[in-house]
Amino acid sequence: MEVKFETNSFAKRLKSMLRVDFRRMFTMPLLYILVGVCLAMPILILVMTTMMDGAVTVDPQTGVETVVEGFRNTWEAIGTLSTESAGMSMIGMCNINLLYFLAAVLVCIFVADDFRSGYAKNLFTVRARKGDYVISKTIVCFAGSVLMLLAFFAGTMVGGAIAGLPFDTGAAGVRGIVMCLLSKLCLAAVFVPIYLLWSVVGKQKLWLSLVGSFCVGMLFFMMIPMLTPLNSGIRNVMLCVAGGALFSVGLGAVSNTVLKKTSLV
Repeated sequence: MEVKFETNSFAKRLKSMLRVDFRRMFTMPLLYILVGVCLAMPILILVMTTMMDGAVTVDPQTGVETVVEGFRNTWEAIGTLSTESAGMSMIGMCNINLLYFLAAVLVCIFVADDFRSGYAKNLFTVRARKGDYVISKTIVCFAGSVLMLLAFFAGTMVGGAIAGLPFDTGAAGVRGIVMCLLSKLCLAAVFVPIYLLWSVVGKQKLWLSLVGSFCVGMLFFMMIPMLTPLNSGIRNVMLCVAGGALFSVGLGAVSNTVLKKTSLV
């Protein structure tokens, strides 16, 4: 009688890891809380800023008057034109780009929970390789980040309608807005590996993972409007795809090395 041993190939290991991680992700209350926050955030932002539009505030020390300017168009909650510079204004800060920081919360908590519960140590001991773990977490957290961005986009449509803001596409056009959204979705693949690297560095120390992720995220924050303007084209999408692939492979290798060289507790 011939005995055959089934080889545990990379594809089978990764498929098993993805199945487990996706199940854990979609049974985790945190994901639905964050998606709900992303859905409600643009509604509150657009409605409140519209109510405050034109209001005048006076600095009691200098007497300088400041006029509050709200959003002129619903699509400004998604991005600004490449010819415009929103800078540190309300429009430049209170938009979908904030979600790249919120994605750090999802990634860091999701990974820290593995190390706090002892799941990661048991996983690496029994069946999984550290490289499989990094790849699976990158894919799953990217999917979660995409859901958050799509929820914000849906909330923007609802908030714009409630606030009575125009949906005129203007110079961006429908194609530009679609490409802008695709660019932002692909750009999540740049930020997720950064947050994952800090998560495996911090492991169960969630505060360290979050602080490191936020600090690096702030360095890249001002680049987001330049890479994903409202009038984006296929070139912007391709740049974000290329950047996501580069960061995923490069930082994924670094994360794998960190897991191999450091203690899992």
